[in-house]
Amino acid sequence: MPYPEIRPRRLRRTPALRRLVSETRVDPAELVVPMFVKEGLTEPRAIASLPGVLQHSRDSLRKAAVEAVQAGIGGIMLFGVPAERDPVGSGGIDPDGILNVAIRDVVAEVGDATVVMSDLCLDEFTSHGHCGLLAPNGEVDNDATLAAYAEMAVAQADAGVGVVGPSGMMDGQVGVVRKALDAAGHQDVGVLAYAVKYASAFFGPFREAVESALEGDRRTYQQDPANVRESLREVALDVAEGADMVMVKPALPYLDVVSAVRAAVDVPVAAYQVSGEYAMVEAAAANGWIDREQAMLETLTSIRRAGAQIILTYWAVEAARLLRERY
Repeated sequence: MPYPEIRPRRLRRTPALRRLVSETRVDPAELVVPMFVKEGLTEPRAIASLPGVLQHSRDSLRKAAVEAVQAGIGGIMLFGVPAERDPVGSGGIDPDGILNVAIRDVVAEVGDATVVMSDLCLDEFTSHGHCGLLAPNGEVDNDATLAAYAEMAVAQADAGVGVVGPSGMMDGQVGVVRKALDAAGHQDVGVLAYAVKYASAFFGPFREAVESALEGDRRTYQQDPANVRESLREVALDVAEGADMVMVKPALPYLDVVSAVRAAVDVPVAAYQVSGEYAMVEAAAANGWIDREQAMLETLTSIRRAGAQIILTYWAVEAARLLRERY
């Protein structure tokens, strides 16, 4: 008996059918929006290379946090931009530094309605722009940096943060941060480890957003874009040291790495759709070359399909609204 004619297109015929059989769906609760707060601002300031993204004042940050909660997104990742920097990044540890103040502001505004996260790195606070303290020879001193990260983690936890995100790619950073948090009575503060962070060309607009002072590069501590096995080793070490979640950064150029990490661990996997990824789509859309909303949702779906359960994206609030409209 001959088989009936096979027509896969039957299940693509209408929007309702396509929704019904969709294999991958992004949920607003899986999205995290990065937000920048700059010390001394009285009004939010646009970031030229990140259209639609702002350096917030403390007041505008609180309002943006409320809007994010209303959109239903899963979290907010905070980055601080200090008015002054020094070689040791003391503003990141100071309880009255802009990032710690911003954590208190956002937690007071939204409470547990979303997950308040904070970047745990010195690069925004150092006058040289590196993610760690420098040795006399100019190289980043791994172990001295770990001691600073421990202090910074406790300061952020004291401010009320729910999850810290150690992102400096220092060896042993997760273990040191976990021990410091536990010793300070912050056993419930989670650790989202930037376990896989490549020395990428896609970070450029972010450096404008945080007004980075970096000269040179970070190739001695961020990972070689050619390597995958190294990434899996980094992830395994971070999980062994107590990471509650692990992250791959950037996302789109490394979807194969996201997939490999997802297969290797049983903790939640995040991916950061970084500033350069966002800026490329925005620039192409501004020139009329692509459909902006379609490209936005397509890129997020690809990251989710690769295995990321959590996606950090500058489109988080807008994408959440679009997803609710469509689904």
